[in-house]
Amino acid sequence: MKTRISLIFTSILVILVFSSHAFGAGSGSMSSNDTQPSVSFYNAGVKLMKQGDFKEAQKKFEKALKMNSKMAEAYNNLGYSLRKQGAENNQEALGHYNRAIELKPDLAEAYMYRGVLHMLMGQEEKALEDHRTLTGLDRTLADALQAAIASGEEPDGLDGLAKSW
Repeated sequence: MKTRISLIFTSILVILVFSSHAFGAGSGSMSSNDTQPSVSFYNAGVKLMKQGDFKEAQKKFEKALKMNSKMAEAYNNLGYSLRKQGAENNQEALGHYNRAIELKPDLAEAYMYRGVLHMLMGQEEKALEDHRTLTGLDRTLADALQAAIASGEEPDGLDGLAKSW
């Protein structure tokens, strides 16, 4: 009887551990050792983005999206990579942020970056709408967006970066 109770307890523990990993993760819900090529390209793009090589990061995110068009995080970071290459890319970047939000309405990072883009484009009311949404998703990012809107300047760093897998 003790062995059976022990086995049941162990089974329940294993189920809880695996379910908390699957349901508790945010943007990085896929394993970093995932063998999907789209994830490899995505992670390479994140690395390049952190290094400031936005043109090469753009290429990696585009390759990831060709393989998996449902990667909201890749759309978000592609939008950022385009935006960092110049204002002539703002409309295309906006489209990628919108697609990221369409695919994953709770992707806080996409609201952060889209809000910054709206602010840079002189669309303060739209930036404030993103801020209101972001307040309910991630208070730290909401505060960073609020500071950017107040200053009229893009925040330093990559606070809105969707995480690597």
